[in-house]
Amino acid sequence: MPISNGDSLGRAMKAEIQDHTKALEILEKEYSSRDGLDIDTLLDSDKHGALTYNDFLILPGYIGFPASDVSLDTAVTKRISLKAPLLSSPMDTVTEHNMAIHMALLGGLGIIHHNCSPEDQAEMVKKVKRYENGFILDPVVLSPTATVGEAKELKTRWGFGGFPVTANGTLRSKLVGMVTSRDIQFHPNLDDPVTAIMSTDLVTAPAGTTLAEANEVLRSSKKGKLPIVDRDGNLVSLLSRSDLMKNLHYPLASKLPQSKQLICAAAIGTREEDKRRLKLLADAGLDIVVLDSSQGNSMYQIEMIKYIKKTHPDIDVIAGNVVTREQAAPLIAAGADGLRIGMGSGSACITQEVMAVGRPQALSVRSVSAFAARFGVPCIADGGVQNVGHIVKGLAMGASTVMMGGLLAGTTESPGEYFVSNEGQLVKAYRGMGSIAAMEDRKAGAGAKDSKASNAGTARYFSEKDSVLVAQGVAGSVLDRGSVTKFVPYLVAGVQHSLQDIGVKSLELLHEGVNNGTVRFEMRSASAMAEGNVHGLHSYDKKLYS
Repeated sequence: MPISNGDSLGRAMKAEIQDHTKALEILEKEYSSRDGLDIDTLLDSDKHGALTYNDFLILPGYIGFPASDVSLDTAVTKRISLKAPLLSSPMDTVTEHNMAIHMALLGGLGIIHHNCSPEDQAEMVKKVKRYENGFILDPVVLSPTATVGEAKELKTRWGFGGFPVTANGTLRSKLVGMVTSRDIQFHPNLDDPVTAIMSTDLVTAPAGTTLAEANEVLRSSKKGKLPIVDRDGNLVSLLSRSDLMKNLHYPLASKLPQSKQLICAAAIGTREEDKRRLKLLADAGLDIVVLDSSQGNSMYQIEMIKYIKKTHPDIDVIAGNVVTREQAAPLIAAGADGLRIGMGSGSACITQEVMAVGRPQALSVRSVSAFAARFGVPCIADGGVQNVGHIVKGLAMGASTVMMGGLLAGTTESPGEYFVSNEGQLVKAYRGMGSIAAMEDRKAGAGAKDSKASNAGTARYFSEKDSVLVAQGVAGSVLDRGSVTKFVPYLVAGVQHSLQDIGVKSLELLHEGVNNGTVRFEMRSASAMAEGNVHGLHSYDKKLYS
């Protein structure tokens, strides 16, 4: 009897399955070791020299899940976690309040620079903390005698225009009305009192209402703001419809669970005057302080960590920068809640060239993060990141998060203006904080007679009293990258797809696989590096995302 097509197909499938099974059996029986290198062999500097990100690749694993299932939840300090392992650097051409707000909305974190007066930096922290809330416990309140002009000035300052009006112009005073952006937008007389334009037909909720209940009242009322009042009609807090929309559009936002406010981080130096700066930042609502120094293992930083842990125990401290275990150990012992790793690897940094001090970034991150993990201290890979692959490699070396400067400097949300380069390209200014331009910038004078004495650039490199400034960074420009609202999601998706290729569903499993040797690596030569990039084309358009 002839064999049917169905029988042929069935036999072929059985043979194929047997071949697959045989292949797995041969792999297990005849090959004593896995392809590639484990992390310790890869980073054996006696064999290979000290490596950085371009010197190796991560070998692929088995894909058994969609990229969207990859979790990027990670710790940035001992107490605070993020949904995306991405941080923007505390540089004056990278992170002010606009960048910090959008990085937090997208699941990461922006570190506000300190190359400005303490008051200006504190003002930026306030803008981040006020951008999104659950119950707003310290709303901006107007008195009945406030003018329309004053309300407009407050809208310009804070970026929102909905203000409650109370009898005394303070919280816990009787609520008499609400002023909205529409009320003041086209009102002709700026000297009129706000009582002439405010709404008095208010929907309120009683004190004790839960956040979920208050959100439901806000949804059904179709109002922009929901005042929360006590039994005597005194204002105790406020809820905003715009916050509901932000929850909808930014589900990964880095927020505190209690207040629902965005997490805010800022940098300071390690000098005596930075204690006053810290006080202003703490009063503004700061959550994380980053001690900004090119060489973190110093008496200044150790004493500052101890001071902060004693006087501001609610603020987490990220110390650094470090590249060795010996640098990290004193900072961990002093109480650091996180570490920043990198010295001389940034795109605008020339520390390794000028000072002959530093360490290649991949080895730095692995050495310090493996040590810090024994004490539960998360680490930031800071510097040398040019693309998604470098982010993944920094995480594979053991970092919990990756900090970026130049990669984000060309985005819409970074400080500064766009200009057209000599080549006709749209660019933004970018400079290292060790550049002469940053160290001489007088806007960092913070009111001091000698701007160098309080300049963030000079303080970062311990150069305040030098008669001759020695640059450890350069000033330049970077190409326009558009908005971080598109660029950061591209980075996040890229990391998820990379982890899918490696065969791990989370950063925790990536670290576990690297440590137990199941995630493997391979060295690559200069020729292999060239092969792995675009080659052999007459011309091409390198568009990375849309």
